[in-house]
Parts: sequence; C-alpha cells; structure tokens
Amino acid sequence: MGAAVSRLAAALMVAGLLVTGCAAGTTPRAGSDAGRSAAALLDVSGSTVAGATLDLSTLAGQPVILWFWTPWCTICRAEAPEVASVAAQFEDQVTFIGIPGLGPVDDMELFVDETGTEGFEHVIDADGSLWQRFGVVSQPSFVFVATDGTTQSFTGALPVDELRRMASALAAG
Repeated sequence: MGAAVSRLAAALMVAGLLVTGCAAGTTPRAGSDAGRSAAALLDVSGSTVAGATLDLSTLAGQPVILWFWTPWCTICRAEAPEVASVAAQFEDQVTFIGIPGLGPVDDMELFVDETGTEGFEHVIDADGSLWQRFGVVSQPSFVFVATDGTTQSFTGALPVDELRRMASALAAG
C-alpha cells in the first residue's frame, strides 16, 4: 500500500508540472557553459517583441541578466513585476534581456504589456535556439553574464532579494 501511495504522489506531482508547464524547483548552475565564452554565447541577434532587431553581441563585456520566460507560465507572470523592478533599479548598470519562447508573438506582446516588463528588451526565441544555446530547458530561468564572460544559471522562481543580490554583484564587477 505504501508503494502505491508513493507512486500516486509522484504521478500527481508530474501531472502538476505538466499542467503548469513551469519549473517547480531551482537549480543553480555556475560555469562557462561548456567552455564557450560569453562573447560566443551572445553572438546572435533576433527580433524583439517590440518589433526591432537586437544584436546581443553588442553586450559582450557588459553585465547582463537574461530572463527566459513563456507567455503561459504562471510563475513567470508572478515574478515579472519583480524582475521589472530590479531591471529598473539597475538600469544603468546591468542590461536585462527577456527571452520569451514557446508561444505566439501576440501572446508575448500581451504578456509584456500586462506584466509591466516593457522597460527592457525581450528577444523572441520562436525556434528555441537561444534557449538551447544557453542550456535552458524550462522556465523561468536566468542566466547571469559577468563582464569577464563567466556565466551562472538559475532555473525556477528566483526570489526578488536574490535577483537584486545577483544584479548588484554583476554591477560591482
């Protein structure tokens, strides 16, 4: 009976993750993303939700926070105002870039409008290539890029105090 209950609990947990489609846990990962430099990782351009083109390679050598989200992710939606607040607080020190994927562009535009995250750019990742480039497999996720090119990744809901601490550390160099 105990094994059956454990299997049922595990099945319900998996079903819950599938229904929400968002990362439930948090997994920090530090390093240089398999030896690739930040310049190589940022050597890409894309269309923004606002309709412009953004060349991420212009950000090499600068502190950058990449926020990977989807328009249907409830966790992303809940943390969006806090991400926007920290981005505004560090506006002249750290560049925040949203990288939405897995949804129609119209839904991405609506997400940005409804969550107040229009204060920073969001590069559309319709084919998942940016997520793959940075090793992101679920949302929300953050990739912190230091001026020396090292990166640190975090998957899951990131408490605002931790996001602020990471932004401050990046700004300090």
